Amino acid sequence: MDSSREFVKDVKRVIVKVGTAVVTRADGRLAVGRVGALCEQLKELNSQGYEVILVASGAVGVGIQRLRYRRLVNSSLDDLQKPQIELDSKACAAVGQSSLMALYDTLFSQLDVTASQLLVTNSDFRNPDFRMQLSETVGSLLDLRVIPIFNENDAISTRDHPNEDSSGIFCDNDSLATLLALELKADLLVLLSDVEGLYNAPPNKPHAELIHTYVKEKHEGEITFGDKSKVGRGGMTAKVKAANQAADAGTPTVITSGYATDNIVKVLQGQRVGTLFHKDAHSWTLVKEIGAREMAVAARECSRRLQALPSKDRRKILLDIADALEANERLIKVENEADVAAAQEAGYDKSLLSRLALKPGKISGLAKSIRMLADMKEPIGHVLSRMELADGLILEKTSCPMGVLLVVFEARPDALVQIASLAIRSGNGLLLKGGKEANRSNAILHKVITEAIPDTVGEKLIGLVTTREQIPDLLKLDDVIDLVIPRGSNKLVSQIKNSTKIPVLGHADGICHVYIDKSANMKMAKHIVLDAKTDYPAACNAMETLLVHKDFLSNGGFNKLVTELQRKGVTLHGGPRASALLNISQVNSFHHEYNSMACTVEIVDDVHSAIDHIHRHGSSHTDCIITEDSKIAEIFLLQVDSAAVFHNASTRFCDGARFGLGAEVGISTSRIHARGPVGVEGLLTSRWILKGNGHIVDGDEGVIYTHKSLALQS
Repeated sequence: MDSSREFVKDVKRVIVKVGTAVVTRADGRLAVGRVGALCEQLKELNSQGYEVILVASGAVGVGIQRLRYRRLVNSSLDDLQKPQIELDSKACAAVGQSSLMALYDTLFSQLDVTASQLLVTNSDFRNPDFRMQLSETVGSLLDLRVIPIFNENDAISTRDHPNEDSSGIFCDNDSLATLLALELKADLLVLLSDVEGLYNAPPNKPHAELIHTYVKEKHEGEITFGDKSKVGRGGMTAKVKAANQAADAGTPTVITSGYATDNIVKVLQGQRVGTLFHKDAHSWTLVKEIGAREMAVAARECSRRLQALPSKDRRKILLDIADALEANERLIKVENEADVAAAQEAGYDKSLLSRLALKPGKISGLAKSIRMLADMKEPIGHVLSRMELADGLILEKTSCPMGVLLVVFEARPDALVQIASLAIRSGNGLLLKGGKEANRSNAILHKVITEAIPDTVGEKLIGLVTTREQIPDLLKLDDVIDLVIPRGSNKLVSQIKNSTKIPVLGHADGICHVYIDKSANMKMAKHIVLDAKTDYPAACNAMETLLVHKDFLSNGGFNKLVTELQRKGVTLHGGPRASALLNISQVNSFHHEYNSMACTVEIVDDVHSAIDHIHRHGSSHTDCIITEDSKIAEIFLLQVDSAAVFHNASTRFCDGARFGLGAEVGISTSRIHARGPVGVEGLLTSRWILKGNGHIVDGDEGVIYTHKSLALQS
């Protein structure tokens, strides 16, 4: 739970106001999917014991759609040629209100929730008796777990102008929600909008950043509002005004997106979503938040200073980091053990615990790999090609850093060390976000590494992102961050790919296959299969599917292999053929990554069937053939379209350190830029250096192009 949101632990009564932009589509029709997601969230809160009140908008917009259609149906061809008179907004409200309520009633009924409708006008609130009766009625409804749905009764409103309130009571549904929050003594007000919250500039501007906690004294004069809502009466200006009024009166308010399917629930869980308005915000001693852009820009500036250093100085930074890790091993171990203990208490599975723990010898192994990186050939400024364009005009293609990397990785502390050392060796700035289960380990490792970076470069070369809520802001910075590398679940990788314009490098699954051909050496096959599955089952390069040639079954060796796997504790699941043969459970899908002591087994007819299976069910990570037939091996090696394809070798060899890369930032199954284990080379790009002597184009008059390749200078 975010420290600024701890007050939600005491929240009982919640008012949610949903804006017209949320409940309607761009064409004015109801956004049934979003309304459905809203109802599901309110049902969840209702079942958890919260008292939930909804303030709904959108009646006028819905009514306009229905009345336009009705007018069209009832019009003659001559009528349609005439100028169309604007529809009466009060009539639209009357028609739209019934449609809107009918939808809510239908959706809530499907969720076994009862809702009630309460229409009010601003003049109602002038009557003290009305206010008292309103409070009593709502109290009775909430006691019965009924969700009251409020809306202004625009059909009979006495206001001449919908955005003006001469009574000073309320002028739109945002201010109505605030009024109800005070009248009904709500503990929290949530205003749903079509954006994530309040930004310091219009959200569509590239430098706009989300304000997580609004402090009137700080932000009031700094914010530039965008255009008013095109479909409702309010807009962000109205929401901020309403939020300030509610917060000043004692009701904390959060403005957040109604497009997300779980933001209301997240607010009640204390997650830092949207913008919080709180009467005490000005007095909170908040840890200074480093904005996403500020962090990324700082990393870029530091990376440029790093690139400007002589090669020997960059090498020394890595050696100093290796020494610092070994010197602080005891402290690192204490923090890591605390993470492991907390994860065990939380009931995490064995595969996560295995990745989380820094086992004995791990720190010295990481230090050794960093020293290997330091001793590698200088990667920056390496001349890749030279060409004479014309006499005295020389063009060089040279290697250079990407710029700034954002790496989101699993709860695996050793990954932080590898990624940071690769970024330094390749001259890149780096932003890191590790799994929350490794928070303490990541924090101490980040501290040890950045303290070893000299002031001439700056410790902000490597930034540690501490909350998941910062990731959306970072993913918008396509003008500062150059590459995103997500390491983790398929869901995580897909979410990141769908949320950014920044190039994404990585893999989602590690569904690695071992295929035993009919000519395989039985002893070799047993050793490779056991190693590929049991050496480190949680690794992405562990075998997940074993494919066996049908003729291999007849020599008796297959049964021995199966027995040995089971003796080692491997749970076997089968495809249709293997499950019938071995009397084991049949899998629902071949596309499954176990990350544990389990695997899938299936029988295939030949090498072509194996290749077809891998292409249909694999993840293009690492696949292996075991065979003594070199021709069959060549078919497999040439036709399997994976990042790494092996012959008579365990899939566990697919690793940056084992490939001699020193370390890896991850394993890529992409087909653009880098593939397989991504080391220093995968974090570099190129640029062109042209050296002339007063050469000009001048319409190419007088320029004699030679385009002659030149030898690379040693």
